[in-house]
Amino acid sequence: TGKTAAFLITIFNDLLRHPIEGERFLGEPRAVIIAPTRELVMQIAEDAQELGRFTGLQTVTMIGGADYQKQLSKVNRAPVDLVVATPGRLIDFMERRDLALDRVEILVLDEADRMLDMGFIPQVKRIVRTTPRKEDRQTLLFSATFTQDVMNLAQQWTFEPVTVEIEPERVATASVDQKVYLVASRDRFSVLMDLLQDDEVESVIIFANRRDQVRRLHEKLRKAGVHCGMLSGEVTQAKRTRTLEQFKSGQCKVLVATDVAGRGIHVEGISHVVNYNLPEDHEDYVHRIGRTGRAGATGVSISFASEDDAFLLPDIEALLGHSLACISPP
Repeated sequence: TGKTAAFLITIFNDLLRHPIEGERFLGEPRAVIIAPTRELVMQIAEDAQELGRFTGLQTVTMIGGADYQKQLSKVNRAPVDLVVATPGRLIDFMERRDLALDRVEILVLDEADRMLDMGFIPQVKRIVRTTPRKEDRQTLLFSATFTQDVMNLAQQWTFEPVTVEIEPERVATASVDQKVYLVASRDRFSVLMDLLQDDEVESVIIFANRRDQVRRLHEKLRKAGVHCGMLSGEVTQAKRTRTLEQFKSGQCKVLVATDVAGRGIHVEGISHVVNYNLPEDHEDYVHRIGRTGRAGATGVSISFASEDDAFLLPDIEALLGHSLACISPP
């Protein structure tokens, strides 16, 4: 949808049109973007570097699991204009007094629904309290769904907000050929291996519901001779970054991921998404298949429905607004 570019261009335009007169101090950003996962923060920061390359504006990334001192050295190099951060690492900087948010002009809260689900809201509230009053800053809050909880947060954090609602993401799934394979649990892996031999499968993300499932599937694929990467909360940040770079460059064609780790993946040219398990939260289905068929391209999603998770299909179909054809694997 171009959401990231929408808020980044707005931020850069605003900061450039209203430069600060007089002396500026280190560790006092003018804009802050908070996102729930490291991958999403890195993706936003990467886009910020690209879009802001010729603006002279300084962007700093703050994520847990990465070297604090390296991040601090970037803060201390020159006055910071934009900070893109996960809530926990941002609080680390605040607690050590390496960062002050009392001069923040623009605050962006991305994927508020996911931050709610992941239990980050107490941390985010703490961060928001240290910024100027909502009347004295611009606040942008993004959410895939606007539940009552998210609406309550919007009320707390925004001042006279304008609500912008784009078409539901399910409309975008028109570019994805969705298939459901009826597979017994014990046959899932052999069906997956057959699928990976298909010449049409150029690059694929395989989603599983839990970290342990991702780990076991990754190990089985490696033992079967498949060169694949893994993205989950168990993997160190350095390894996750390396894996994502290899996947983007095409060195690695197969990626096994959890929903949280996979949600921040914005890679062009992913031909297939495989749901090794059906997602327990039906909205994750839309996020998963949205990794393919992006930016005008077409893609294929294949979901395995087994005796232990087929009961989740009706909720997914209700969200999509149509039924899914369930077939036996070819």
